[in-house]
Amino acid sequence: MFEAEAKGLKLLKEPQSIDIPEVLGVGEAGGLSFLLLEYIEAGPRNHRYWQELGEQLADLHGNKADEFGLEQDNYIGSLPQANKQHSIWTAFFIEERLEPQLSMATRNRKVDNLHRQKFEKLYQKLPGLLADHERPSLIHGDLWSGNLMTNKEGMPCLIDPAVYYGNREIELAFTTLFGGFDHEFYKVYQAVMPMAPGYEERFDMYNLYPLMVHVNLFGGGYLRQVESILRKFT
Repeated sequence: MFEAEAKGLKLLKEPQSIDIPEVLGVGEAGGLSFLLLEYIEAGPRNHRYWQELGEQLADLHGNKADEFGLEQDNYIGSLPQANKQHSIWTAFFIEERLEPQLSMATRNRKVDNLHRQKFEKLYQKLPGLLADHERPSLIHGDLWSGNLMTNKEGMPCLIDPAVYYGNREIELAFTTLFGGFDHEFYKVYQAVMPMAPGYEERFDMYNLYPLMVHVNLFGGGYLRQVESILRKFT
């Protein structure tokens, strides 16, 4: 897990779009594994913090690849995240994001056959609902407020990624799920790198992935949010 995270941090740091802690080492000591990172000294947010984040994330997303996914698998939270590469975004989203989480939840009896039927109906509709025209963007992959820091210069710093090349809308969708991102961030991002019309509705579909991750990790009310989205689109 730490080796995968180290690779992800290095990949995010390469474009120098946004502050990412430097990886100093990965290894084992005393029977325990460790990931050693540069210390990020925290400070108060600069008055341009949210504008900077919008501009910097758009710059990061400007780093493109030929296929969706990544050459290696990694993790989202403590759960495995498959990154088998696909040329079509919808196929990647179904086969490498939604279906593994649904299968895990089914095995662990956190969902039933009715949930699977609704997901399969959604799978049939997704090619006509999602934007498939963009090349894959380098994304953080687990961008919620808990993985966003403020460095000593008062600027954004990202930690704890689940990196891959994906449709950048899934990244923006994730930021809306648990709150904490100022409206100025979205305004600036949209000005720098506009998303196609209808993106706000697509956000709900994209958030099925992190919500199913949370169903598998924590259960509880996250399944009700999943059910609400499935009702909306199926």
